[in-house]
Order: sequence, then C-alpha cells, then structure tokens
Amino acid sequence: MPWLTPAIRALAAPGSIRHNTLQLQLLRAGVRGADAVGMFCALRLFMAVAFSITVWAIAAGLAEIASGLIIAAAVLWAGSMGFYLPGLALRQLIGRRQQELAAHFPDALDLIRLCVEAGLGLDAAVARVEKEIRLSCVSLYDELHQLSLELRAGAGRQRALKNLALRTGLEEIEALVSVLIQVERFGTSVADSLRIHSEALRTSRRQRAEEIAAKVPVKLLLPMIFCIFPALLVVLVGPAMIAVYRSFLPALGGG
Repeated sequence: MPWLTPAIRALAAPGSIRHNTLQLQLLRAGVRGADAVGMFCALRLFMAVAFSITVWAIAAGLAEIASGLIIAAAVLWAGSMGFYLPGLALRQLIGRRQQELAAHFPDALDLIRLCVEAGLGLDAAVARVEKEIRLSCVSLYDELHQLSLELRAGAGRQRALKNLALRTGLEEIEALVSVLIQVERFGTSVADSLRIHSEALRTSRRQRAEEIAAKVPVKLLLPMIFCIFPALLVVLVGPAMIAVYRSFLPALGGG
C-alpha cells in the first residue's frame, strides 16, 4: 500500500514475527484481508498521534500551572495509551468470538456426526453443516466455510484442519483436529470417533459449568458482607434501637 508511512511499513513488514502475530490475532478476531495488518498498524499510529496531540492541546492551556516535564510525560502517556488501546480492543474481540465459537461448536459437531452416520463423507458433512449453522452462529459458519473452501481448492485435509485449529485457537477444536488426523492416519471409524469426542466435549462443558457454579458463593461473599448485611442489619436492629432510644430519652432528660 503506497500510502503507508515508513513507520507503518516497518511495523507491518511481511514475514516478521510482529506481522505473523498480528495476522494470527486478526484471523482469530474474524478480520481477514491482505491489508488487515497494515490497516491495524495504521490505526495504532493514528490513535497514538491523535491522543498525543489532544493532550498537548489541553496541556497548552495549562502551561502556567504544569511544568514542561509534566506536559511531556502526559503527552507520552497519551501516545502510549492510543497505541495500545487497539490491541486491547482486539483481544476483547478475540475473546468474545472464541466464546461464541465454544458455545455453538458442540451442536455443530453433533450435526457433523449425524451427517457422517447418514453416509456422507467428512468433507460433504462439513459443507452441509455450514449451511445449517449460518443463521445461529455466523462466526462458526465463517470458519467452516473457510475449511470447505480450502478442501475444495485441493489442500490436504490435515493441513486444512490444522489451519482451522490455528485460526480459532480453541482447545475443543484443536482436540477435534487431532482426533480426525489420527482417524485418517489409522483408518478408524469417523462416526465413532466423533461420537466419543462429542460426549467428552459435553462432559467437559458440564464440568466447567459446575466449576463456575461452585465459585458463585465465594464471589457473592464480599457483596453480601458490604452491601446486603449492613442493610439487613439496619432493618432488623433499627426499630429496636429506636424503641430503646425513645424509652431511655425521658429518663435521661428527667435525670
């Protein structure tokens, strides 16, 4: 892209570790495109410069109060915040997308298993399920559609499955990819392997839900101590304290 500055070109240099890491993060966030890394780096530099200029403009009006060192530190801090905020937003986007994928993946796996048991091949089953799941989970549809495109383009099944695991970054999908690669290598039943993996996946999800439920009482302890118990104490003890005060106030006044 000819409009990129040399600084952006250095950050988005293809083949570098920074470029590959950003490209993987953008893929896991669902952002694809040849210029995605360059645009992200341009956004980072733009926000850093914009934040710095904004803080400098505000600090210029306070030059009589703040010293030059404080203004320089504020401008540097604002530039750093503007540079790192897109990265934080990207990580949040990755987390939300992975949660969405993890929530709908067991259902898609069951559909693939049913298609395989009905006589379809694995590639045809994936192509069938991607159409069925499009309305319920767009993110999972995109990943399955990309998998189907790679398979149709002639990429090996192992390579296409490994790319799927790399794009999503989910342990459940990585485990499924390992199972399918072993199935293809040793020639075992795909339907049986999918059934066993689906049952293990649902068991793991149920155990995670039970673990989260077990942590709820501990998380509610502090809000109960500092928010609920004081209000409850006022409701229970307040009327008694008012009655005691009214009973002893005449005696104290007469004394």
